[in-house]
Amino acid sequence: MANKLILIDGNSIAYRAFFALPLLNNDKGIHTNAIYGFALMLSKILEEEKPTHMLAAFDAGKTTFRHQTFKDYKGGRQKTPPELSEQFPFIRELLEAYGVATYELELYEADDIIGTMARMAEQEGFETIIVTGDRDLTQLVSGRTTVYVTKKGVTEMEKYTPEHIREKYGLSVSQLVDMKGLMGDASDNIPGVPGIGEKTAIKLLKEFSSVENLIRSIDRVGGKKLQETLAAYKDQALMSKELATIERNAPVEISLSDIAYTGEKKEKMAALFKELGFQSFLEKMDDIPAEKKEPLKNIEYAFLEEIDDSVLLNPSALYMEMIEENYHRAPILGFSLANASGNYFLPTETALRSPAFQKWLADEKQKKFVYDGKKMMVALKRHGLEINGIDFDLLLASYLLNPSESLGDFADAAAVHGYTDVLSDDEFYGKGAKRTVPGERERAEHIVRKALAIYALKDRLIRQLEENKQDELFFRLEMPLSRILAEMEMTGVRVDTGRLIEMGKEFAGKLEEIEAEIHRLAGEPFNINSPKQLGTILYEKLKLPVLKKTKTGYSTSAETLEKLQHQHEIVDKILHYRQLGKLQSTYIDGLLKVVNKETGKVHTRFNQALTQTGRLSSTDPNLQNIPIRLEEGRKIRQAFIPSEKDWLILSADYSQIELRVLAHISGDKNLIDAFLKDMDIHTSTAMNVFHVEKDQVTPEMRRQAKAVNFGIVYGISDYGLSQNLGISRKEAAAFIERYFQIYPGVKQFMEDIVKEAKQTGYVTTLLNRRRYIPEITSRNYNLRSFAERTAMNTPIQGSAADIIKKAMIDMAERLKKEKLKARMLLQVHDELIFEAPKEEIGRLCQIVPEVMEGAVELKVPLKVDVAYGPTWYDAK
Repeated sequence: MANKLILIDGNSIAYRAFFALPLLNNDKGIHTNAIYGFALMLSKILEEEKPTHMLAAFDAGKTTFRHQTFKDYKGGRQKTPPELSEQFPFIRELLEAYGVATYELELYEADDIIGTMARMAEQEGFETIIVTGDRDLTQLVSGRTTVYVTKKGVTEMEKYTPEHIREKYGLSVSQLVDMKGLMGDASDNIPGVPGIGEKTAIKLLKEFSSVENLIRSIDRVGGKKLQETLAAYKDQALMSKELATIERNAPVEISLSDIAYTGEKKEKMAALFKELGFQSFLEKMDDIPAEKKEPLKNIEYAFLEEIDDSVLLNPSALYMEMIEENYHRAPILGFSLANASGNYFLPTETALRSPAFQKWLADEKQKKFVYDGKKMMVALKRHGLEINGIDFDLLLASYLLNPSESLGDFADAAAVHGYTDVLSDDEFYGKGAKRTVPGERERAEHIVRKALAIYALKDRLIRQLEENKQDELFFRLEMPLSRILAEMEMTGVRVDTGRLIEMGKEFAGKLEEIEAEIHRLAGEPFNINSPKQLGTILYEKLKLPVLKKTKTGYSTSAETLEKLQHQHEIVDKILHYRQLGKLQSTYIDGLLKVVNKETGKVHTRFNQALTQTGRLSSTDPNLQNIPIRLEEGRKIRQAFIPSEKDWLILSADYSQIELRVLAHISGDKNLIDAFLKDMDIHTSTAMNVFHVEKDQVTPEMRRQAKAVNFGIVYGISDYGLSQNLGISRKEAAAFIERYFQIYPGVKQFMEDIVKEAKQTGYVTTLLNRRRYIPEITSRNYNLRSFAERTAMNTPIQGSAADIIKKAMIDMAERLKKEKLKARMLLQVHDELIFEAPKEEIGRLCQIVPEVMEGAVELKVPLKVDVAYGPTWYDAK
């Protein structure tokens, strides 16, 4: 067998794992995210590459031989976060348990050890793979050495070969250090040549081959300024190249025979995983024997031509395959079952026509573990079938445990929890134009694997939910809500297509009028939708101040135009023209396309496992984003009508729910007092901030107070508030400072929640929903600032989302209990929409606020505003 050496850049991978994963801790309070990420990388590399030799190199200390050349080498680096420092000893233990040798060398960096070992391996004819999170090591690439650089997280790698480097940069491997010599490296404080970035460096090296040749030929460089810069900084360029060059003859005291890989030390691994709380790794050790198995081993299953009670056990994992996104119309491609008796594929027609299967599906007592139960309920209903007894939903469980993961595919949800024996649909069916759907026999095993994954993961995920204290959130909120959402989707909302068509004609007429007015103000006709032509009119002909330029010319973005509104009346007209155009295309033409011809309704899909805050979103069509600031936008709601004669639409809207949640969570006495006295919170804030009586608060004062109230909820900065209010940054900062003087409890809450997020790596809502915020410890100021704002906002916005979900469940029970015909149609952020017979409206006006206001108990009362009318527009 050919020798294969794996060299791991220990420090680099540890840093990468730390910042890529949420700040996790075990039950002893030890931070574990870097260790966990390192373990994921090791497992993948060992499984895929099967090395004969292996070494992890680490930096020995801060001082290296390069500091003799340049004392500020690596100067300015931020101190290693203590949450990462404490994990390094465990990473070394982890490597020892995996049987991987480690090495460090005084005055040398891990790069130099790796460079030296790679040279030795090449001389002995080894194949070498270097694993790193840093592209510095790509200079070591050769015909025998490949460098794997982490691309996403710690397991997705970009593989650098001589061909890949030529394709990526247009340079040879040997020229990479020359590129670094010219452009420098901020992370290592290598200065390079001022003003030369990657693009210029590559261009120069393509012409002059190396830094040395370039310096000898400065007079041939195009551009006088560049010539002068190179002449002034030629010594710095040479020094930078020297600093960037990896030492390949470091005095290492180990040989290749010392790092032969002999395998994992199972007992040490098990003990370490247990100490760290790595349950998924422990379970894999139990499941996988010492000999390596291929990830997608063959599985046993039966292809059922007929279905009888013997396979329909209680409990069973049941999976339904649909690969088109819109399950209101997509075909079912088969079912699979996994239970104590075995694994089974159920062809679509066989299942749908089987009396035994139909009876089992509908039986509440027969427990089913599924993936995306809502989708199953809706799709089966189309075929006249009902599914009851859903006891576990892998999609919802995975979402609660990992809300920041994109669970676009079943394989994603399974893989996040360590189950990799399922191909993604893109891998199996192909993507885009290459997508093909093979016959039932060919796709059976792919579909069976999914039921098997659900069955295998169920207990593990429930245990994790219990450990996170999220089992109640799962079983009593998200699971019952999925059935309510399925019913709302199937019910749909009636659309008056005649009114939509009429509005479309009105909009078209208005657009023509506004277009003519814009052309008159411009003094000539032009294409308003062409940024280039619009830019010429605004900035060259009308001489408006140029605030921003793009690569293609003048900026005509909405943000830029809004700042120019007071400069010329044409700007308002253009903004109005764009808004109307979007309403026309997105909400008139768009809605008409998705009205179901049979029902006359739109059947939106509510995304229950998408947002990180727990809010619902909707698609096909998106009924939550109909713009209501513009009167024309509000009027689109006129097209949403009751589905029955003599029925009405009723809307119930939480009043200022996020500010009420903020009052509760922060415990601020003044904020609580204002709500207890049922004061208008924006007026109350304005009175305190501007030191005026209630009757002295002007509309402008209230507007500014409202901007601050809601801005604070989103962790607004003085810059953000200054942009919102059109005031100076200094004024905005003073405004925020006065706000915090009035509401000191809010300020304390925000400081505490950021501190807590830095310690735990996540924040929680009132009902224990988690959001992981790994960027909160980032060394990048912008990333960290955004993460801090997220930490402040998520407990508020997420709790508001949880409250309305709880209200929906309570409301569905109340409607059933009172035997009302009223139906819940939509949830739009803080608003619930119903349709009901006229005779039930009086009763609904009593019970809807009662139920919604009683969904949870806060230190301040929840308040709900109710209105009704013949259309959604009138129900305000």
